[in-house]
Amino acid sequence: MMSSVAVKDRWSIKSTPAMEQEQFELWQALLEERTGMTLNQERKSFLETSLSIRMRELGLADYEEYYGQLVAGTTESKAMEWSVLVDRLTVQETSFFRHQSSYALVETFVNNFIDENPSGSSLDVWSVGCSTGEEPYSLAMMISEQFAARETNDYFGITATDISLPTLSKARKGVYAARKVEQVDPRLREKYFESVSEREYQVASSLRDRICFARLNVLEVNKAPMQNMDLIFCQNMLIYFRRWRKKQIVTRLAERLAPGGMMVLGIGEVTDWSHPDLERVQVPDTLAFRRRKN
Repeated sequence: MMSSVAVKDRWSIKSTPAMEQEQFELWQALLEERTGMTLNQERKSFLETSLSIRMRELGLADYEEYYGQLVAGTTESKAMEWSVLVDRLTVQETSFFRHQSSYALVETFVNNFIDENPSGSSLDVWSVGCSTGEEPYSLAMMISEQFAARETNDYFGITATDISLPTLSKARKGVYAARKVEQVDPRLREKYFESVSEREYQVASSLRDRICFARLNVLEVNKAPMQNMDLIFCQNMLIYFRRWRKKQIVTRLAERLAPGGMMVLGIGEVTDWSHPDLERVQVPDTLAFRRRKN
């Protein structure tokens, strides 16, 4: 049997090995079955590179051996390795207040919520596919600002979910490179971030305490405990799924909305979808739906 050291030495002098088409199709099927993610033929080289890097770290010899480990390993080991692999395969390039028109709509929604609900109400928010946390922290900053401006004693809490445990760990810490934080409005940066070094900032604990980060595979939304959510924010996640699965996921999310609640999606991510209990929010450059109250 070849030792892991020998395997690593062999990897170090070889380029990324080519994956046979049959193997690629097996990986495509496995990824879609477990995560819903689809990789088309054009992304074969991306998959080869991502798997090869991970295999090198594990000291595995080939794609078949790694595939077998993911399929036949213990439940705990498979869950941990899937989390690492999905983290490598998903694009996590995001930013604070990405897609300004969506956040402008949220600002209007929050103000309407304050007007329409009794004093002391709770605004319950769900950030789906939260990645490294920029999205839920942006939502938290916006809501906090609106609550303060209106001098309301309402409360808000955000549940932020993602399939990747390593990504969630980063999000919980709330530590970001200065280049990212410097794009935030200076007033918000001063209020909600603390400098931890010359190159990094951390989200203030007062904001971090408003967010609960939890692992969730969106294929299992029907098992999620979230119910009667006032706001569901899901952007730049549905791009990984087939059209029929996108509609399935969005339908399940819609069922978790409270009467009057709003769901904000990425523009163009879902087409030809409707729900009998929801109506389209007619605002430019934004895709959102609101649940009817009656």
